[in-house]
Amino acid sequence: MSENQEPENNPNPWMKSLLVWGGIFMALLLMVSLFGNTGQAAGPAMSYSEFRDKVAEGSVEEVVISPELITGKLKNDETFSTIPVGNDISLTQLLEDNGVEYTGAAPDEGNVLLYILINTLPFLLILGIAFFALRQVQKGGGSGAMGFGKSKAKLLTEKQGRVTFEDVAGIDEAREELQEIVEFLKDPHRFSKLGGTIPKGALLVGSPGTGKTLLARAIAGEARVPFFTISGSDFVEMFVGVGASRVRDMFEQAKKNAPCIVFIDEIDAVGRHRGNGIGNSNDEREQTLNQLLVEMDGFEANEGIIIIAATNRPDVLDPALLRPGRFDRQVVVPIPDIDGREKILAVHMKKVPLAPDVNPRTIARGTPGFSGADLANLVNEAALLAARRNKRLVAMQEFEDAKDKVMMGAERKSMVMTEDEKKMTAYHEAGHAIVSIHEEASDPIHKATIIPRGRALGMVMRLPERDNYSYHRDKMHANLSVSMGGRVAEEIIFGHDKVSSGASSDIQYATDLARNMVTKWGMSDKLGPLQYEASQEGYLGMGQTVRTMASDETNKLIDAEIKGLVEGAHKRATDLLTKHEDQLHLLAQAMLEYETLTGDEIKELLETGKVDRPDLPSGPTVVQPTHGSAIPKAGKRFGGSGEAPQGA
Repeated sequence: MSENQEPENNPNPWMKSLLVWGGIFMALLLMVSLFGNTGQAAGPAMSYSEFRDKVAEGSVEEVVISPELITGKLKNDETFSTIPVGNDISLTQLLEDNGVEYTGAAPDEGNVLLYILINTLPFLLILGIAFFALRQVQKGGGSGAMGFGKSKAKLLTEKQGRVTFEDVAGIDEAREELQEIVEFLKDPHRFSKLGGTIPKGALLVGSPGTGKTLLARAIAGEARVPFFTISGSDFVEMFVGVGASRVRDMFEQAKKNAPCIVFIDEIDAVGRHRGNGIGNSNDEREQTLNQLLVEMDGFEANEGIIIIAATNRPDVLDPALLRPGRFDRQVVVPIPDIDGREKILAVHMKKVPLAPDVNPRTIARGTPGFSGADLANLVNEAALLAARRNKRLVAMQEFEDAKDKVMMGAERKSMVMTEDEKKMTAYHEAGHAIVSIHEEASDPIHKATIIPRGRALGMVMRLPERDNYSYHRDKMHANLSVSMGGRVAEEIIFGHDKVSSGASSDIQYATDLARNMVTKWGMSDKLGPLQYEASQEGYLGMGQTVRTMASDETNKLIDAEIKGLVEGAHKRATDLLTKHEDQLHLLAQAMLEYETLTGDEIKELLETGKVDRPDLPSGPTVVQPTHGSAIPKAGKRFGGSGEAPQGA
């Protein structure tokens, strides 16, 4: 739908409710006022008994008698009024006996209408409230008892904040495929003249944050046709049959607005593989899926309705949903590469006042694996940091600090570590760094720090020089050695009895990597290129990794191979750190002095023995370590060079 298209007969629900209840309140006030004024005269000057006494005294000159009121004039020219009591038949005789001129008055038509209104208003008010309540229940889109089967799909209008394909960057291939659907809707003859037909549906597949919903919003902004949006979870209720009814109602609405686009977000909530439920627990979801399958490509075709759905779990979807004729295209929305990240950063940086030193390419190189949502968060964090520092422009320093915060967590400035704890942390992280430097296949070091961030006391962060789409055997062995570097450094410097628990996550990372090498990637010479473990969809959609059928001897051999890989990495790290122990001491002392070192500063330190910083021109002095106490250490891994958080 165009951003300028006004919704028809769709007033603001809040204003509508306010007007209705205001009308009810005014009607109640009117009713109270009418009842309160019933039987009241215009202000009688005397009581009825006093009026009769005046007549008997001969003080009354003339009167006008009506059923509701008696008015008249005294002989002293004063006027009066009184309310008659009952049907006083003796009044006329009394007036004649005393020579009073009297006349009658016809009933007031206004009073008759008022009488009728007073008696009918309560019934009209009750009928009006009941009629309004019934309409609200029937039009409530499934929110009321009589509207359970109504679709919750919303007709999208974007009068403000319109998103177009110009706002979508870094996923060019996915954008082109969906742009073709929009062009088909605008000019179907261009494609149909060669025998092509409009696709029935497109499934957007990608990791969280890659821009699937943003693409759908861009289609809504570009299509110039009605665009319905709904979540997969909106179909499913606890009552069997409700979801199927909502699917039917949604397609009925879509048929009335064809050609149109229907976007179903998180379709895996309703489209999971049938047969994974326990008993009848998933009958409602399966009936909903069956109805969706029929509506998309059943006996009756729904021409002019394009279904676009998004999910990050295509592996759990039912095969019948993925076949051609239902979802004709599966559009992969990948994690952006370096060029894509640069384009995404450029889109988000348009909203931020930038300093001249900001280089999106440099930021893109330092953020491998970031999704579009991650990059948007990075730009936002940089803007918040600049505002906190009272700057008018967002400089490169804010982007670097924001990147560290996003990757490694916020600095825990309130945490105070003892000197022994700092020394243990410095040697642990220096061990990771030295092994990484001397492993040829390892990624370059981006930064090493012993400043606590998030739940980590320190970490070494490595960044690849380019985007990697697969990993080789030598790189995996290098990562295993780097993960063991912290533990080995503690053993060499502080002794066997003083090794801390800080390497627990290093061990976990190394074990998982070695297990994948042996059981999934065929990198064991003894076991060969066979798969021994696979991911399996369990009950209620819970995924798990299970070992395939293998003998006890094979399982023992798998465990032995995993242990051999990890122990081999431990020995390799030990040999490297023993050979370069002087560099280990130098780097650890520099980290104690500076707390944070960049990759270039570490390289400079190992080559020249000092770091060129104005606050410490002479460089750190190598000090032989003393044995420290055991330190329960937390850390955070990035790229396999640190530790995951552990408890004390």
